[in-house]
Amino acid sequence: MRTAGLALFCVALPAVVGAAAGQVAIEAEGHRILAEVAGTPDARARGLMFRTALPPDRGMLFVYPNDARHCMWMRNTDVPLSVAFLDGHRRVINTDEMAPQTDASHCATGPARYVLEMPAGWFARHGVGAGTRLDFQVAPAQR
Repeated sequence: MRTAGLALFCVALPAVVGAAAGQVAIEAEGHRILAEVAGTPDARARGLMFRTALPPDRGMLFVYPNDARHCMWMRNTDVPLSVAFLDGHRRVINTDEMAPQTDASHCATGPARYVLEMPAGWFARHGVGAGTRLDFQVAPAQR
């Protein structure tokens, strides 16, 4: 019995360590994404600022401690991005395209818990839109 408990702990540990290390694997319509996790206020404030490139299936997952109509902007961000706002059940509420170096607000149209930023056009190219459920496990956000 103790061995089974230890085995379960060892199997579950990599998912927790992966999230703590700052990355999470996300499945979206059969496509695998590797996203950095922004789960702290500082990480969410910095986001993808000052990046000069973003690989095709890489992004950033913003994890919030509460559901709200979160908004994103592109100040100090040199890479054009697509954004998806997700509810607490990991379903896409809405998506948008964001031009670099702008302060225009891009907001969730309903209460969102997560925001996923990807290279420009990613969601449209992969058929991910309102109602699509993304599959991932991530630690709760820090306030």
